Amino acid sequence: MKFHARTACMAGCLGLFALQGPFAQAQTVANGVTVYGIADLGVRQASGLTPGNAPSPGRNGLVGSGIDTTSRLGFRGRDDLGGGLAALFNLESGLNLNDGTSINSQKWFDRAAFLGLSGEAGTLTLGRQTTLLGDSLGKIDPLGFRFAPFNPNVALAGLSAHGLGQEYGPAGSANGSFRLDNTLKYSLKTGAYEWRALRAQGVRQSDAPSQAGATELGLFYDTPELNGSLSLSQFQTAEGLSLKAVSAGLGLAAWGGRWSASYARHVAETSTTQETRRDILSFGGVLPLSAQLDLVLALYHVKRQQTGLANDGFNRAVGFLEYKLSRRSLVYAELDQTQWQGAAHLPGTRRSATGISLGIKQVF
Repeated sequence: MKFHARTACMAGCLGLFALQGPFAQAQTVANGVTVYGIADLGVRQASGLTPGNAPSPGRNGLVGSGIDTTSRLGFRGRDDLGGGLAALFNLESGLNLNDGTSINSQKWFDRAAFLGLSGEAGTLTLGRQTTLLGDSLGKIDPLGFRFAPFNPNVALAGLSAHGLGQEYGPAGSANGSFRLDNTLKYSLKTGAYEWRALRAQGVRQSDAPSQAGATELGLFYDTPELNGSLSLSQFQTAEGLSLKAVSAGLGLAAWGGRWSASYARHVAETSTTQETRRDILSFGGVLPLSAQLDLVLALYHVKRQQTGLANDGFNRAVGFLEYKLSRRSLVYAELDQTQWQGAAHLPGTRRSATGISLGIKQVF
């Protein structure tokens, strides 16, 4: 019943926006509603990795959605209210194109569900939104957040798949906190600088000792030649456990391409007596080989320390070749290698893992 209700709702939304076509043409671009998305599907073969990218003794092959960029469907709109003030909204849902399901079966719009106001005094939005930690890393990740489930800046530094077994902030999940419910986000742009602040608060339960929450501050700098970001974050579980995180990085246009380097760390209380710390370093960028062909390269180093356990981590290299078929479509080839270190090399698994992917992506 839930699946049919969800399908009917999405179909109704698409139908509604389709019917608004003639009216949208009569409006200015600022007042229009946009339906957008990304369709990305490929095939992948991996050795030494499970389909979920954990260490494995064997091989696997699969048809994967979102290898280059996460597949999604979204709606966004902006209404000019006059005097420089505008109302805006964004609804976005992640999709698995290989089987036609939603990435998050518990939420209709798992990637974004917010509305707000924008003007000379800044932009204020409320709803389910990306954390400032995610915003910060998105601007300086060398892969540009490609291959999100496999990308250490997304999964670990950005907490999308931290795997710590606790719900840090009102994320709706004990596995990741890249996006949070019930958030208030404010941003103010002054020249090349942009200041951001975020506060998220969970819904208080009568039998809960406290509320899951998050507080963040971020600073961003952006010019055609140089960009940078810094974020400071503190998350809390409903039981009062904390996760503190920082990320910083720089991007530079040089040597015919665009290059970036980043550093992120989080220290998480996983129980009243246990703690996990991760440090993530990255370097790489995008080098155009021709008007149609781009080479994307990234190196990551992940180090983990846990209470009472030996240090472990991994080094990961990822490369993409992207050939543009048109302004909206491209084909890609991806190659990666992972070297497990310390306790991350599980007994019976391979110390080195490799993967190769081929796919096609269309933006609409």
